[in-house]
Amino acid sequence: MLPRLSIVARCLPLCALLGASSVSAMELPLPPPGEDIVGQVQVIKARYEDTFADLGVANDLGYLEMIAANPGVDAWLPGEGTEIILPTRFILPSGPREGIVINLAEYRMYYFPKGQDVVHTYPLGIGREGWSSPVTDARITAKTPNPGWTPPKSILEEHAADGDPLPAYVPPGPNNPLGPYKMSLSTPGYLIHGTNKKFGIGMRVSHGCFRMLNHNVLQLADMVPVGTPVRIINEPYKFGLSNGKVYLEAHAPLDDTGESSIVDRHAAVINALLKREELGGLRLDWDMVREVVAAEDGLPVSIAESGVTVAASGVDDI
Repeated sequence: MLPRLSIVARCLPLCALLGASSVSAMELPLPPPGEDIVGQVQVIKARYEDTFADLGVANDLGYLEMIAANPGVDAWLPGEGTEIILPTRFILPSGPREGIVINLAEYRMYYFPKGQDVVHTYPLGIGREGWSSPVTDARITAKTPNPGWTPPKSILEEHAADGDPLPAYVPPGPNNPLGPYKMSLSTPGYLIHGTNKKFGIGMRVSHGCFRMLNHNVLQLADMVPVGTPVRIINEPYKFGLSNGKVYLEAHAPLDDTGESSIVDRHAAVINALLKREELGGLRLDWDMVREVVAAEDGLPVSIAESGVTVAASGVDDI
């Protein structure tokens, strides 16, 4: 298997090597019609005090995104001068580019403001095993600043059983798990909200709700009107077109029943490919496809030239 930095350097445009500082919030211009990729990968040099958690907060990236893009690097002490990949290039989710789209497998939200040629994208904390976030179509039904929290009975019972009893009501403030803002969804019991535990962003940590960094949820709440559609998907494999090339982006599949097999993962890749009818019959580099699926690093990698076709039997080569 090729070193991941070699694949990144060969297949993705990189910005210049940067110092470890915050970048602007991820408002990215939409690609031209028929194309699917936004942003660009960045490479920074770590300072001695940097951790993946801090770099993630500064750059609107989740903890597991940082881990996946930087295998072999110590997340808590990368080391002075270590090159760190910031995975800030994305294949947009399949389907309509409207409202909010949440891809659970990415731990990431995309917001497409109506009438604007931009997308805002944010890392999320999602439901942990046993409390999985739903795959569904919903909408924003209410927006509440400085919310209080009344824990539901199931969460009260869970905490009591663990010897960590919760109060019946948590008032607004720095100790409130909902953070400075919440947005209610039409799917009962589910919210988009801030947090008092920023480390959980980009991980499976919640009881099904969607946690955001507080500065992100405040920005989103300022833009998103009540009634905005929210489409929640679970797509670990995304295909996209950009500048005449076909790209694949792979994430670790979410599964509460155990780790999926290689056969299952390859079958899921083929199913994702078949949904993109315009990519049918292309000559894919199946060795690279296997590399991308195995790496699960969330980086879009070129796997074919568009317009170069081959018989469908090539699918069997995976």
